Amino acid sequence: MRIYSAAVAACGVIALSALAVPAAQADEQFGDTEITGVVVNEGNPVVVGTSARTVSVNVTATDPAGLEQINATLYHGSINAPDSRVRSTGGCVLTAADTTGTCTLTFTITPGTAPATGSLAGAWNVQAFAIGADSDAVSRDTAGTFTMQRETRLTVDAPPEPVKWGKTLTVKGGVQQADWATGTFAAAAADQPVALQFRPKGCATYTTVKTVKTAADGALSTTVRAYADGDYRWSYAGTDATAAAVSEGDFVDVR
Repeated sequence: MRIYSAAVAACGVIALSALAVPAAQADEQFGDTEITGVVVNEGNPVVVGTSARTVSVNVTATDPAGLEQINATLYHGSINAPDSRVRSTGGCVLTAADTTGTCTLTFTITPGTAPATGSLAGAWNVQAFAIGADSDAVSRDTAGTFTMQRETRLTVDAPPEPVKWGKTLTVKGGVQQADWATGTFAAAAADQPVALQFRPKGCATYTTVKTVKTAADGALSTTVRAYADGDYRWSYAGTDATAAAVSEGDFVDVR
């Protein structure tokens, strides 16, 4: 990759068309331009469901002569694979007075296109480049990293209601996660640990009662003894590839 063209070297002018990020092959640096920081989604994992969402990425760079442009690309695995690469919807043009500058870049993530499938969930990289007012430039293939996760949804049902004091209560539910390839929510894989939690009436916090694993169809089911009014819910801790989530609470009246 060459972000420093012969035309640039000859006249010291960078065309605005350079805002389109070139394909990365290796880190390159010409002069004293530096990329000093990358923050994706304010430092939080990027959770993607079945519809497109936008994500903001802040890229900070420095150059003693001032900065002219900053841009970036998000990718998983190889930056050259279009189904695992997301380019910004617009680069950032600065002024020569900006010796240190931070650009907020916007990316539209479209499940089913990029990322194409759920196998692309997990660790993602940020390839970034910056160009100085004096035509110095830098490109970093891994200027930053972040986690992209499939959205998780949980349901809960705790029949019968009301229930007699001390009787057995069956708490059911299910776990579904975004399937990027089909644009739907599908049952979570079997053997995923999910915590059953209880909040007594009048209390503000939930406490874990037990941990149950999902069935092959993502279903959850367990039994508890009912001794107090309160809400039951399921809580999923998440993984690198799937987002954490909790269900709504289901209130149980104990008589």
